[in-house]
Amino acid sequence: MGRETEKDETERMRRRKARIQRMKLEKAKAIRRQKLVKKLAPVVLIAVVLVAGGIALLVHAGKGTKDRTELTEASSEAASGITVNAAGRQAAGEADTDGDGSGNDDGESASESAADVEESAEQQATVSTKQYSAREAADLSGPPADVASSNVIFLNKDSGEILAARNCHTVINPASMTKVLTVLVAAEHIKPSDLDDTFTITLDITDYSYVHDCSNAGFEKDEEVTVRDLFYGTILPSGADAAVGLATYVAGSHEAFVDLMNEKLEILGLSDTAHFTNCVGIYDADHHCTVYDMAMIMEAALDNELCREVLSAHTYTTSATAAHPEGMLLSNWFLRRIEDRETGGEVLCGKTGFVDQSGNCAVSYGVDESGNEYICATTGAQGSMRCVNEHAALYKAYAKQKPAESQ
Repeated sequence: MGRETEKDETERMRRRKARIQRMKLEKAKAIRRQKLVKKLAPVVLIAVVLVAGGIALLVHAGKGTKDRTELTEASSEAASGITVNAAGRQAAGEADTDGDGSGNDDGESASESAADVEESAEQQATVSTKQYSAREAADLSGPPADVASSNVIFLNKDSGEILAARNCHTVINPASMTKVLTVLVAAEHIKPSDLDDTFTITLDITDYSYVHDCSNAGFEKDEEVTVRDLFYGTILPSGADAAVGLATYVAGSHEAFVDLMNEKLEILGLSDTAHFTNCVGIYDADHHCTVYDMAMIMEAALDNELCREVLSAHTYTTSATAAHPEGMLLSNWFLRRIEDRETGGEVLCGKTGFVDQSGNCAVSYGVDESGNEYICATTGAQGSMRCVNEHAALYKAYAKQKPAESQ
């Protein structure tokens, strides 16, 4: 795609901001509807019981078939009305009262074009509202003796059981593991066709990386890169330039994107302990989660096809640009190093991180020889290779051996 004019770029950013705002309003209304359902569910149940009881009494009294039919239909309509009210107003133009009778439509314009509504619905459909959780296994144990990381969680993804843990609910700084949520939120707010769109790396982005001494993919100021390149650049080399670029492309600004990240944490059911202030993983006292939270974020990312593809890539070559005519070869060194370790299976996805306050950390996903799936998250390892070795040790300790074939 050729270089866009300033007018074209301004218009595209305007449309993107409007799209994000519509999605945020839709999510807010969906959350309110869910809360209303929970509040009014007992009322609906009582109404249904009363209706059923009334019908039974009339039948017992020998009322005519016509009377019973009319009463049944009326009762069904009444129960249906209660259910609709409990679930909130339908999306086809009815105002959401937000439980206060105000009829506030969240400021959405009644003149919004059909094309915009269709686009918003298409984008909203990609945002998962699934929550994730894991429970302690009956035989929960501490990590093996050769795993010294301060915070550890190792869980069976299939059963949802935590097999090993150490301080897994203690708040930590996730460092660049943060970028797993970055790509998840970005993936849920774009269409597949957007991956071939281009984005221009700005001076603000390169300055942000320089000031905070971040790792980078290597994109240069004014370089036009594809959105696909931004995804891979965020994960494989843990590029802050790619992450901030991706955030800006999706939400119009880094700050607006962080709002989407925290909304996602709330949707995932993790907001009691998880809160992010940036999309990179730079240390901030208010930027935190637990390794349990990080495992749940990884599980959510695995359910997204694009995220799973990016997180599992060992290498990736970026698109050719004027600054890099042959592209740049990016590598996920965690995956390239752990593939040589004995794990009882294969580690398929991974993202590392490091800040002084969390030490070397990583979150990973792997399978054993029997096909069982696991997620592992650790912080506090003394060195990057130590972190890799400890993940390998955890997989090896809990992997199930492939059953011998019957003779």
